[in-house]
Amino acid sequence: MNLLRSTVAFALVLVAVAACEKSPSKPAETVVLLGHAGPLTGSIAHQGKDDENGVALAIEQANAKKPVIGGKPVVFRMLSEDDQGDPKVGTLVAQKLVDAKVVAVIGHLNSGVTIPASEIYSRAGIPVISGSATNPDLTERGMKGVFRTVGRDDQQGPAIAAYIAKELHGKRVAIVDDKTAYGEGLATEVEKALRAAGVTIVGRERTTDKETDFKAILTRIKNRNPDVVFHGGMDATGGLMLKQARELGMKAQFAFGDGACTDEMAQLAGPAGEGLACSQAGIPASAASKEFRDAFIPK
Repeated sequence: MNLLRSTVAFALVLVAVAACEKSPSKPAETVVLLGHAGPLTGSIAHQGKDDENGVALAIEQANAKKPVIGGKPVVFRMLSEDDQGDPKVGTLVAQKLVDAKVVAVIGHLNSGVTIPASEIYSRAGIPVISGSATNPDLTERGMKGVFRTVGRDDQQGPAIAAYIAKELHGKRVAIVDDKTAYGEGLATEVEKALRAAGVTIVGRERTTDKETDFKAILTRIKNRNPDVVFHGGMDATGGLMLKQARELGMKAQFAFGDGACTDEMAQLAGPAGEGLACSQAGIPASAASKEFRDAFIPK
């Protein structure tokens, strides 16, 4: 469970004060329509659904308290859209949410989708808050209504690099990225910090977030004999990459960013995932309220 879920209930209350839409069916009731957007289909749909479920629960808990604003009862409603983790689809989804007159958007999940989508929300005067988009560009463009509740890649990258150098004792490191705004951006920050620490970078390989066969680049990496391999990408590709690396007999340790620091990563990698290192850019799930955790996490 990431930081988005632990903060969204509070965000909902703040958003409610900003703008409301009256319901024609219940004149005395004020409906606040909130948008959610993320990958609900595709290889990282589990992460998008995780966020969607968190938003839905936060709304349910907020409504259970029967909030009143300006002397009138308020009810929150969610409109959720699937951006497929694709920047082009994300902008279409953003315009759809704007046209639906949502008062705010929780999402998107991927940096590469959130950045172009946020431009559409900004032009419409609709605030957007992401709990997982870590690329610094998201909040470096001077858009007052664009927020994140998670650390940035220029914070996460140096932290990962320090762990690789000091804890994993990496002297020779290979780096792979998936060409996305998230994966490439994080990998670049890791490489920059490692070079500054005097660590030798034995190669930088590039793949995509849709790839499933990594044997060619892993063979090239293996021949360079790295101590550690860092992968900038999500769990859907990271798990497969790690599994295939072990099938090739690679002994190097693997490190990943927050996009691959999930329960699903262990399932995708199987036994090959033993000993992997990954970072989290946000605060731990334990920081969420007990009420929220107990309701969200199955017993």
